[in-house]
Amino acid sequence: MQIGFNLPNSGPLSSVAAMTRIATEGEAMGFDYLTMTDHVVLPDTKVPGYPYSESGEFYEQAPTERHEQLIGMAFIAAKTSRIRLVAAVLVVPHRPAVLAAKMLATLDVLSEGRLVVGVGAGWLKTEFDAVVMTPFPERGAVTNEYIDAFRVLWTESAPKFAGRYTSFDGIVLEPKPVQRPYPPIWIGGESGPSVRRAARVGDLWYPIGSNNKHLLDTLPRLRAGIARLRQATIDAGRDPASVGTGYRVKRYGAAVPPMASDGERRLFSGSEANIIGDLCALRDIGVTAIDIDFGRPDAAAMITEMRRFKAAVIEKI
Repeated sequence: MQIGFNLPNSGPLSSVAAMTRIATEGEAMGFDYLTMTDHVVLPDTKVPGYPYSESGEFYEQAPTERHEQLIGMAFIAAKTSRIRLVAAVLVVPHRPAVLAAKMLATLDVLSEGRLVVGVGAGWLKTEFDAVVMTPFPERGAVTNEYIDAFRVLWTESAPKFAGRYTSFDGIVLEPKPVQRPYPPIWIGGESGPSVRRAARVGDLWYPIGSNNKHLLDTLPRLRAGIARLRQATIDAGRDPASVGTGYRVKRYGAAVPPMASDGERRLFSGSEANIIGDLCALRDIGVTAIDIDFGRPDAAAMITEMRRFKAAVIEKI
């Protein structure tokens, strides 16, 4: 099982010094990967309808102060040498397909093959209205088509594509990504369309357990989600074993209310022993990548918690 952490690219922890320190210290501690989120702009409101918290508020301080994801990942690639870099997730409709494919290929080359392309369709209409040229209600179809275009651009010497939202012919995209046939594609999202997208083109399904509309916050709920993924993968004509499962942990321990709405204990709530048990249980049901948000007020406090958690929890599984 790979263990990663979220590298903040917003608020106080997004300063050059803080981001560099957290990334390099996390790499030195032996974490397998780091993640970085994707928003271009946010509404200037306290509660923009964030779907992954009970209040609808973003967890981090000053969420509107935010670096662009791919440039931030390139900066961190230059500061590190081993740790893998996960887009968590790239909101695919934010960037034109050919431009995004080029930026991602460049990032994989310059990081010497450390990129993981986590993808999602997005959820924030206000942001789409300001940034995206394709219609918000069609974001799922746009995401599916752009991913298909990425794969053509990354693998074919004379890429050609004719879709509803993007078309190209007579072009060359070089250099190709270092990883072959292309960087791993992790499909974010918890809804039915996201599961079907993972089944069709994903290397790994990458949900967050706390989506209020599609909860995966207990072991029975997550097991059921994985069962849906496996059936969808069969329906898509692929081997279920070809699509892995990851899990993003936004909060843990005392910050998580212990009882879920299905009457079961929430994953990653409670004591360190509970959390160790959850990690082992998820490993046993086939989860191969878990990343954790260690958010703290400053870089020193976050690094201290990362070290503590690694010694108290990760090293005991």
